[in-house]
Amino acid sequence: MPDRAPQPVDRQLPTDEARELISLVRDIARHEIAPKAAEEEDAGRFPREVFTLLSESGLLGLPYDSEYGGGDQPYEVYLQVLEELAAARLTVGLGVSVHTLASYALATYGTKEQQVEHLPAMLGGGLLGAYCLSEPSSGSDAASLRTKAVRDSDQWVITGTKAWITHGGVADFYTVMARTGEEGPRGITAFLVPADADGLSAAPPEKKMGMKGSPTAQVHFDGVRVGDGRRLGDEGAGFAIALSALDSGRLGIAACAIGVAQAALDEAVGYATGRQQFGRPIADFQGLRFMLADMATQIEAGRALYLTAARLRDAGRPFAKQAAMAKLHCTDTAMKVTTDAVQILGGYGYTADFPAERYMREAKVLQIVEGTNQIQRMVIARHLAGPETR
Repeated sequence: MPDRAPQPVDRQLPTDEARELISLVRDIARHEIAPKAAEEEDAGRFPREVFTLLSESGLLGLPYDSEYGGGDQPYEVYLQVLEELAAARLTVGLGVSVHTLASYALATYGTKEQQVEHLPAMLGGGLLGAYCLSEPSSGSDAASLRTKAVRDSDQWVITGTKAWITHGGVADFYTVMARTGEEGPRGITAFLVPADADGLSAAPPEKKMGMKGSPTAQVHFDGVRVGDGRRLGDEGAGFAIALSALDSGRLGIAACAIGVAQAALDEAVGYATGRQQFGRPIADFQGLRFMLADMATQIEAGRALYLTAARLRDAGRPFAKQAAMAKLHCTDTAMKVTTDAVQILGGYGYTADFPAERYMREAKVLQIVEGTNQIQRMVIARHLAGPETR
């Protein structure tokens, strides 16, 4: 039906290498990801072969050091890659973001020996990671987590349950936050746990309204033993590591949200310019034209916001407030834009024959993961007005 093909996003990239990288990503997205996205999401199929391809193409470690198999790319480039992947299929874009989050503790706080031993396989060796912070009784209040790690000579014994874990049951390694000391944030330590460790198991994936191809599951640790060489950072530093990782991870969610929103806008523009009513395209009617204009404006604003935060990060400057703003604005934008896309398509938008309804279902989770948007508002307010008084 559409008679106007969407145009690729006109990206301002810092180098020729980055432009070649985006071209590669678009080729993979167009030929390997998008054609199967709707069918595989409907079937709840996780595309492990796509992640293998991305690893072989050097796309699973973009913001990390090339010495260990990374891509040496600035965050402003990495995030635009995520946006392109998420526009093709959110399961893939979000999956790359989560893998990057899971690799962060080792890449940033690990010792040289740990990085040499583990990072090459994580960044370019086909492995896939998961990040384990949330638990059934501690989501937004992550500092109250109950999973414990008890020292036994030169080993740690981890016991507890993590919840809402993306890639739970399919990951090859888990970055796990566990309590090793006092109550509260100072008693938490980070560990790198291999998926084949004795006592580690995953529950059946949650049944979700969207992103059905991305497994989200509880992960159980029943006396899992890991050597002290798999402790990441100092004892008691795990919560600070987790928060630092989430500042960067929230930018990944923001970029994925803009990718989904852009895909929904492209679908809406294509439909509106091709659908005839009253003898002319429905895009001729001012009500719809203004909707499209508002959608495009919010997407551009979101893209500018996450790129501003990324450039602060790349410059070594504080960016936590801007990351929270980007996550908040971009995910709210994705929800509004996808909802409007369904409206523009009318009855067709409510059917699975068009992707608009899938985009709408997928957008909702982005307002929840890696800190709900209510938590983002708390973070932003603390930067503006200081901590809450008690």
